[in-house]
Amino acid sequence: MAKKNIDSPYSAALGGGGFLFEETNALLPLLQSPDASELLKNEIVHNRLLHMNAERTRSKAVLEIRRRYDMMSPEFWNEYQAMSEDNRRAALFYVILKTYKIVFDFHVGVSMKKWRSIDRKVELTDLMIELDEISARDEFVDSWTDATKRKIASAYLTILRKSGMCDKSGNLSPLKFDNTGFYLYGLGEPWFLEASFMPPYQIETLKQQTI
Repeated sequence: MAKKNIDSPYSAALGGGGFLFEETNALLPLLQSPDASELLKNEIVHNRLLHMNAERTRSKAVLEIRRRYDMMSPEFWNEYQAMSEDNRRAALFYVILKTYKIVFDFHVGVSMKKWRSIDRKVELTDLMIELDEISARDEFVDSWTDATKRKIASAYLTILRKSGMCDKSGNLSPLKFDNTGFYLYGLGEPWFLEASFMPPYQIETLKQQTI
């Protein structure tokens, strides 16, 4: 049985949701409303936007989408709405990296290292090894069952695939988006360009262009 998350920066919540791109887009007007809580409760019951069969599944999805929404400013989501589909996918991946430390650690500790190596492929076993290392320094993660760890690692792989950063076999590829300025001098953060597998020389060129 997992211990309560008292001091740990990690959460097992990722196991309850994936990328949720279409679902986030559908719920965004509700989240931006002054009556967000009531509207979201209504959606969980009546399923007008999410089109998920089970009420429990809808409830978990709403919880995670709201968690991500609350991580960012209202201005961020206003700009998100005006983005192209590719740029929205990239922005949602950025939000997920900021929302879940476990995803950030998977990405920095496994995927980015893989991308810089000859072996540009990420597999479940790679993530399980990373989880073992995290477990050694975090008591809460160490209390997770193997099934929970596998579920969270699998959720990360699904997020990578849905964002366009890997194929079904785990072969990595750069994230597709063209609003780099949003991360260099807008509401995003410059570190995301490296996290998207953009080459360092390209990042430096973009920075020079903004001086």
